[in-house]
Amino acid sequence: LRQAAAHPGTALVEIYQNCNIFNDGAFDTLKNRETAEEAVIRLEHGQPIRFGADSAKGVARDPATGDLRIVPGDDPDVLVHDAHTPSPTTAFALSRLADPQTLHHSPIGVFRSVERPVYDTLMAEQLDTAVEQHDKGDLAALLAGGDTWTVVG
Repeated sequence: LRQAAAHPGTALVEIYQNCNIFNDGAFDTLKNRETAEEAVIRLEHGQPIRFGADSAKGVARDPATGDLRIVPGDDPDVLVHDAHTPSPTTAFALSRLADPQTLHHSPIGVFRSVERPVYDTLMAEQLDTAVEQHDKGDLAALLAGGDTWTVVG
């Protein structure tokens, strides 16, 4: 949550929250210490994507399909998480890895963090450039000036 709040621009956050009326216990697999180790894949930028007891499992890309798959943790093809890659492909594939029925293989953490210019910064730069090139405008002079028009409706 801290990283999302500090990120300039848009940040999407998914929160798994129990609702004791409609889906009580839906996330117990992820909360329970005995099952969470096998169910949760913690994503850390620059680290191999491994999980399970003693990091016995990992995530690799299937060379035939390009999909992600679960492999033994010592497999040489285990992916190293790169949250800063410009392409959203791996982040999207990670988001689809969790089993919707059991929640096993649920990645958590920062999937993707890419810095790009944000709208308000670009707009402020554009306004500064316009003032540098044309001086600061005078709205009153513009409205009272001779270049006017009439709107008939």
